Amino acid sequence: MTSEYVALLGTKGGPAVRPGSSMPTSNLLVMNGQQIVLDCALGVTRGLVDQGMNLKTLSTIFISHMHSDHYLELGPLIHTAWCSGLVTPVDIYGPKGIRAYWDGFVASMKADIDLRIDDDGRDDLRAFVRVHEIDEGVVLERDGLTISAIRNAHPPLIDSFAFSFRTETKHVVFSGDTAPIKALEDFARGADLLIHEAMLESALPSLMERVGNGSDKLMQHWLRSHTFAHDAAITATNAGVKRLALSHLIPSDDPTYGPKDWQDACADHYTGELVVGHDGIRIDL
Repeated sequence: MTSEYVALLGTKGGPAVRPGSSMPTSNLLVMNGQQIVLDCALGVTRGLVDQGMNLKTLSTIFISHMHSDHYLELGPLIHTAWCSGLVTPVDIYGPKGIRAYWDGFVASMKADIDLRIDDDGRDDLRAFVRVHEIDEGVVLERDGLTISAIRNAHPPLIDSFAFSFRTETKHVVFSGDTAPIKALEDFARGADLLIHEAMLESALPSLMERVGNGSDKLMQHWLRSHTFAHDAAITATNAGVKRLALSHLIPSDDPTYGPKDWQDACADHYTGELVVGHDGIRIDL
């Protein structure tokens, strides 16, 4: 096992959690000695601890877009890290709206935060969390790691991003939630690892029945805003990436389907190494 890796903490697409399902989307990236948390869905705190991370070392968080299955546990993660001994700055990078979320979270927790400052002698959590609302381009350059963003295609949201993490020797790209786009092929050109969202086309009708909301709006959202596994494979091939990992799986909790179905969906379109994501999997770089 190397010291540089990506851990897929939650690999389920969508915010619902059902018996037997995996957890929604969150990830830990470790490159050049830096720990980056990417997306903070329900379960991210437990997922980080299960990877052996000491929460008081939390420092950098990226949020891809403002859907709850990508940022619902952002505030609770930082608060829990604070209660675990965090005393150093935390930087949040995310789309427009992320600052309002953070301000709303600390306002909702004011009584608890004030009590812990007074009763436990803690530093003020609100003083060392820094929020950066981002746009396309280079977002952060630090200690040999360059992080860049492009807008992907996830309507109706506009500020929804894919991210590139690059050092002198490694290149990792996260698609974020997106329909297939040519720009992502260029963005991920030659990457060592592309983590791409994926839907299994044959499984969507039965998933709609299980959701049972009586409307075809959800199906229409999936079709215009997400990517089938075979299209993710085509993107990976066109980009010439060395490895492809599927995550944000739709569905992830149907026992009728397993890893082989995802592999079969990609087999005719990508011949490189394919990883079908599951919660807690660590991919060495």
